[in-house]
Amino acid sequence: MLNKIVLTMASLRLMSGSIEICAALLMLRFNQIDRALVVNSSLALVGPLILIATTTVGLVGISDKLSPSKFLWVGAGVICLMIGILKK
Repeated sequence: MLNKIVLTMASLRLMSGSIEICAALLMLRFNQIDRALVVNSSLALVGPLILIATTTVGLVGISDKLSPSKFLWVGAGVICLMIGILKK
């Protein structure tokens, strides 16, 4: 029996991978640099959203096992990841 939390996290990652593959196929189909850049730029939004969603689901799944201080440390780590990913 699969854990529902793990199944949800894996499903989000599979969806993310499918979006990436579809984007690559669109780039090949368009065969134009400007359109490929637009498709690639749209992926910049999808990646962090999937990261946040997957992390949130995982944290909800283990929230009963974490002390409040550890939960804050994990949250701080996620915030640092997001700053590192999104900051230019």
